[in-house]
Amino acid sequence: QLQVVESGGGLVQPGGSLRLSCVPSTFNVDSRAMGWLRQAPGKEREGVSCMSGNGNTKYADFVKGRFTISRDTAKNTMYLQLNSLKPEDSGVYYCAVVRGGVRHCVVDGADYWGKGTLVTVSS
Repeated sequence: QLQVVESGGGLVQPGGSLRLSCVPSTFNVDSRAMGWLRQAPGKEREGVSCMSGNGNTKYADFVKGRFTISRDTAKNTMYLQLNSLKPEDSGVYYCAVVRGGVRHCVVDGADYWGKGTLVTVSS
């Protein structure tokens, strides 16, 4: 059974930064294509970024260089660094197992996601 736990959300002012973490408890972080989704209030869930098994990354267009996905295999943890945050980035961010494999991943292709962590960008 796939299980992931997200953390790192919080309240931040516009222009600020946060780092989200995701720890899979039943598999290795580099054994699958993984990614991040988000869902703003009243909106559909959308893909933010993904990383393939060998570390290739993809981002949604709205990220525009502001977010960075990474992982630390020694800690079995995946991260999403959020910089230059805007109020419209607010929402619940989910760690996800996405469609893909060793070399590629699908940003909007989530098959499983965790319970999420809330990010609020507000002054």
